[in-house]
Amino acid sequence: MTHGREEHLWIPESDLEGMSVDTLAVRAGQIRTGQLEHSDAIFPTSSFVYGSAAQAAARFGGEEPGNIYSRFTNPTVQAFEARIAAMEGGEKAVATASGMAAILSTCMALLQSGDHVICSRGVFGTTNVLFQKYMARFGVQTTFVSLTDMDEWRSAVRPETRMLFIETPSNPLCEVADLEQLSALAKANDALFVVDNCFCTPVLQRPLEQGADLVIHSATKYLDGQGRCVGGVVVGPARYLDEVYGFLRSAGPTMSPFNAWVFQKGLETLPIRMRAHCDNALELALWLESQPAVERVYYAGLESHPQHALAKKQQSGFGGVLSFELKGGREEAWRFIDSTRMISITANLGDVKTTITHPATTTHGRLSPEDKARAGITENLVRLSVGIEAIDDLKTDLERGFQALKD
Repeated sequence: MTHGREEHLWIPESDLEGMSVDTLAVRAGQIRTGQLEHSDAIFPTSSFVYGSAAQAAARFGGEEPGNIYSRFTNPTVQAFEARIAAMEGGEKAVATASGMAAILSTCMALLQSGDHVICSRGVFGTTNVLFQKYMARFGVQTTFVSLTDMDEWRSAVRPETRMLFIETPSNPLCEVADLEQLSALAKANDALFVVDNCFCTPVLQRPLEQGADLVIHSATKYLDGQGRCVGGVVVGPARYLDEVYGFLRSAGPTMSPFNAWVFQKGLETLPIRMRAHCDNALELALWLESQPAVERVYYAGLESHPQHALAKKQQSGFGGVLSFELKGGREEAWRFIDSTRMISITANLGDVKTTITHPATTTHGRLSPEDKARAGITENLVRLSVGIEAIDDLKTDLERGFQALKD
C-alpha cells in the first residue's frame, strides 16, 4: 500500500501559506513535469503545439488556458514569477527582459499622456533619464524630490499625479524612505506607490506589506546574485499586473526561459546570501568610518545614518551596498579605485563578488551637473557592492586604495 503524493507534481500554493521567505525561496513556484524531476525544469522553446486547430483557436482566443508563445507564456518564466510573487507577498508577478524594462512596462501600462509622476532624486541614473527624457515625450511629466523630505513630496502633488516612484534604500547614498507615509500620501491622492526593492530584496524588506502598490526588481542584481543574466520583474495585485502583462504581450520586453531558470535557481540561495552581504557590509562600513582619508560613509546600518532607526523598523537587514566620500575629488576617487586588485571595477551590484564604481562617471554619468548636485552625487563618491568574500581580504584590498592616496 502506498501513501502517495503521486498526483502532486508541484506543491500547491495553499500548502505554502504561512511559510517563511527562506522556504518560499526554495519551494514556491516549482512546476514538475511528468518526469518528476527534483530540480526546476527549463523550457527553451519559442512556441507550443496544439492537439487540434480548435484547441489552437481556443488558446489564442483566451477560452482555454495554456501555453501559446514564449513571448508571453512560458512555464519556466511562470515558475520564476510565481516564486518571486510568493516571496514578496504579491498576488502576481510579470517578468521582463531587464530591470529597466520592468520600470518601462509599468509606466507604459499604467500611465497615459497628461499624467504626472513624483520620483525621488535618489534613483539609478537611467531611471532618472527614463522619466525625465523618454516618458516626457509621451506627455508624462515628472517632478524629482528628496527621498526623505515629506514636505517636498506633499508640495509636488498635483491633481494629475498618478504615481509615486522610489528606491529605498537609494542608489548610491543609501537614503531610506518612510514607506508608510508615502503610501498614505499616494492613497490620499489616488496615485500608485511603486517601490524599487532591488537593494533589499524580499528577504530584508517587503514593501507590499508596508503600503506599496507595486514592487519592482532588477533581477540582474541580488535575485541572480552571480552576475550571469539580465532581467527584471514587477510584483503586485493582479488588477495592475494584468495591464503590465498586456503591454508585455504586445511590446515584447520579455524574459527568456533560460534567464528565468537562472533567476529561479538564484532565488534558492538568496536568503543566506543576503545575510552574508549584510554582515560584510556593516563591518566594512564601520571600518571605513575609522579611515582618515574618508570624509563620510553612507550606510543605513550605521548609527550615524540619519534614517538608521527607520531602516531598523522597515528592514530586517541593511543590505550589501554602501558608499563613501574620500578627501579630494575625482582624481583621488579614481586613484583609490584603480589601486584595488581583487575587487571588480564594474557598475553592476548585488553580486557575490565585491564590486566598486565611481557613480558620477558611470551609473549616474548621464545626469547633468545640476542633477548630480541635487542628488548628492559628488566627484569624490565611491560605491561598493559588498560581496561574500572573507572580510579581511576585502579590507586588505581596500587598504591598497588608501595606501595609494598616501603615496
